[in-house]
Amino acid sequence: MNSEILINVAPREVRAALLEGGVLQEVFIERVSRRGLVGNVYKGRVMRVLPGMQAAFVDAGLARTGFLHVEDIVSPESQFDAQLFAKAGGFGSSPSMGHTILMEPALIKRSEDIRRLVSQGDDLIVQVVKDPLGTKGARLTTFISLPSRYLVFMPRSHGLGISARIENEVERSRLREIMQALVSEGHLGGYIVRTAAEGVGVERLAAELAYLEKLWIQVRERSLRASFGELIHEDLSLSLRMLRDELGRSINRVLVDSAAEQGRLQQFVRDFIPDNAPRIALHTATLPIFDIHGVDEEINRALERKVSLKSGGYLVIDQTESMTTIDINTGSFVGNRNLEDTIFSINLEAAVAIARQLRIRNLGGIIIIDFINMIDIAHWDEVISALKKALKADHAQTQVAPASIFGLVEMTRKRTRESLENLLCVPCGACQGQGAVRSLETICQDIFREILRQVHQFHSRELLVLAHPDVVERLLSEESHVLAELEAEVERPIRVQSEVLYEIDHYDVVLI
Repeated sequence: MNSEILINVAPREVRAALLEGGVLQEVFIERVSRRGLVGNVYKGRVMRVLPGMQAAFVDAGLARTGFLHVEDIVSPESQFDAQLFAKAGGFGSSPSMGHTILMEPALIKRSEDIRRLVSQGDDLIVQVVKDPLGTKGARLTTFISLPSRYLVFMPRSHGLGISARIENEVERSRLREIMQALVSEGHLGGYIVRTAAEGVGVERLAAELAYLEKLWIQVRERSLRASFGELIHEDLSLSLRMLRDELGRSINRVLVDSAAEQGRLQQFVRDFIPDNAPRIALHTATLPIFDIHGVDEEINRALERKVSLKSGGYLVIDQTESMTTIDINTGSFVGNRNLEDTIFSINLEAAVAIARQLRIRNLGGIIIIDFINMIDIAHWDEVISALKKALKADHAQTQVAPASIFGLVEMTRKRTRESLENLLCVPCGACQGQGAVRSLETICQDIFREILRQVHQFHSRELLVLAHPDVVERLLSEESHVLAELEAEVERPIRVQSEVLYEIDHYDVVLI
């Protein structure tokens, strides 16, 4: 399917959209105030070791301490780094406080005691693998990975992997043979061959391999000179990451609305992927780039709970801190056959729509899908199969479990950055993020109780109720008889007054 990348550049924000067949599939936003941290390498210091959790909190100079699990710590027992840096002439000693642990490639077993690996005050080279989410700090690892266009270099690991998206076995074998030959020539570390490497020749792979090893040497040199909490290596900007990670054969065009940014992109392409230089184009139309392609409209829809389906059915998506739930409803769709076929058709359409919404909204973690219950087991198999097929286009790792006896499908999607809602929205000031406000009837009852509470505690000639206009209207209409009875009970007049600046659930009872 033909695809394109749109890049919108603003003074303090860059947005990128991935379109497939003219339809938005993913949106990426990077703001100056909160740039993503995934891929950044820092010199961190262990602030606290938690044996019960087999984890440590590490200060990497970020707003909150990062979380480092024992499985993300490299064993200090091998001499891998020493071998690699001997090739580069080695380094001097670290001038920073504490001592820097030169972590190595042996993987840690879950039963390993974290206290044998790190102690409070140790300095570590760590990489962010998951951005801070909500009140949680960044997830960290000492298994550093450095991506390029065609390869991912893992200097503290061993082995060779080929992207699962390269499905042709002949091509997989060709790439494996090339990489095994290159690595056997004295190169150290582990490598992953990325999807973009399909069809790429040995010369270009060899050049990237050499570049990544030089980059790692520079990272280590800077780490030994750096103080803890200092940024050692920063990942590329959003625009350049889009080219590095997404500019494959299916991308026909990269359209950017900034001439300066276009120049940066063209230079990057000339340096790393020169064959793709003609695909970088400048948006010159009068209307904004996202408006012409309907991206802003899609983003606004992605912030709503309800997602309409073409058939007339709809999804309801609720995001909570622990999980995301998705409910499918028939809506106005009545079908042309029997009830089972109607439900089956809606579930099939919903499965494809859900996969797309997960990407656009960047929803991760545990996801519970409440499909409309079907009797035919074959229909369930087809719906689950359609969901898995639609998820294949997703770069994030996903797992889908079979449907439960209650018609619920559990799945997970790897979460590395904030969801679109968390990035663009804040909790509602009226309902404090609950997603609901008190009804007018409830507010009126609260006011009645507050009147009685005030009368029993203080003396006054009369009472004045200040409230939102909608509340005042309710008090003077549906609740007028209650207000009259209350006035008789407290034996003093009760006046009400509209305050247009009050929130719907805010009120005051004033004694006069």
